[in-house]
Amino acid sequence: MVTHGYAKGRAKRQEIIETAMLVFGERGYNASSMLEIAGRCGLSRAGLAHHFSSKESILFAVLTWRDRKDRERFRAAGAKLSDGLAILRGMVDLARHNATVPGLIGLYTVLAAEASSPDHPAHDYFVERYARIVKGTQAALVSVQQAGHLAAGVDPWVYGVALTALMDGLQLQWLLTPEKVDMAAHLRSAIQNIVTVDFDEVMTG
Repeated sequence: MVTHGYAKGRAKRQEIIETAMLVFGERGYNASSMLEIAGRCGLSRAGLAHHFSSKESILFAVLTWRDRKDRERFRAAGAKLSDGLAILRGMVDLARHNATVPGLIGLYTVLAAEASSPDHPAHDYFVERYARIVKGTQAALVSVQQAGHLAAGVDPWVYGVALTALMDGLQLQWLLTPEKVDMAAHLRSAIQNIVTVDFDEVMTG
């Protein structure tokens, strides 16, 4: 009975996280309310507080859940490769997957813009997240370079920032005109332009 109650509580908590993700994506964090999230989940304001004490705690639950899902996909995509090409492969795979979850892409696009304000509760999270992604991409490019597969004149430090910015820019353009933008294809093409191996073969090998 206790186990059943625990499972039910976890299911409701996950429902709240996924509902909040949609609300934050539609309205942004600042314009969203606990009351609206509660209503969409069939809960009272007090009922929602039983699971999350504040809107900020819901926000960080959403961000943590998204990060965990992305890490799982990323590891799975690059599991068979041991060098930096695995990371680049994972980036393209993630871009392809992102096209199936517009709600998440909308959420991150809105939150990243809002979080540029230092007083936003997710400001430090996004600063750290971008630093981590850029550092990981730069390390992957250094690894590719050391393996002799990076085109001459390509600076891993510059392109680590550039590829991260490209992914974000593609996401915004895709949200605006999804029928005209293939995020994975554009990212794959950009990476192919800076590596000296056939990227398609790497991805299927």
